[in-house]
Amino acid sequence: MFSRNRSAAPASPSDAPDPVQAAAEIERGNGKGRPTPRRKVAEAANKRPLVPNDRRAAAKAAREKQREARDRQYQAMQTGDERYLPPRDKGPVKRYVRDYVDARWNLGEFFLPVALVFIVLSLFTASNTDLAFVTVMALYAIVLLTVVDAFVMWRRLRKRIVAKFGEVPRGTVMYAVMRAFQLRRARLPKPAHKKHGVYPD
Repeated sequence: MFSRNRSAAPASPSDAPDPVQAAAEIERGNGKGRPTPRRKVAEAANKRPLVPNDRRAAAKAAREKQREARDRQYQAMQTGDERYLPPRDKGPVKRYVRDYVDARWNLGEFFLPVALVFIVLSLFTASNTDLAFVTVMALYAIVLLTVVDAFVMWRRLRKRIVAKFGEVPRGTVMYAVMRAFQLRRARLPKPAHKKHGVYPD
């Protein structure tokens, strides 16, 4: 009688099988070769300290990584290595734009030195009203010519980009115009060819 009551008594919570252990047994049966870790153990293993123990060493390591990244980027700007170029210069479209602008004789690349000459001339002609007026008008004419030349350059380049890539990504026009107004030797990434006239396919 006592044995019958003992067998019919409900199982206590402590007698219930542990689901984690059961899962571990299943994993063993599937050939995993090791038990599944408990949740607390797994969470503890994944935790990382928010603040490193040695802040100076961590800061030094971070600065070293930043310096290496800057060095790689500088070398990429010299050689045109796509892997380490900044995001604004990456991609086949940007490379095509650079090659086209560098192959063309752009009035914009002479604008800065010419403008500097006109500024110096304006200092010497300030006392003469007529000469000062002529100097200013000539400078305005040069500005207008460079703008027209940049517009013609972009129209031709746009047709080439559409024919080759199907569309013109956003920001391409400013990228091309800004490069056209830079001195050729000062352009970064550096031109792929030393001389004008080598247009991309």
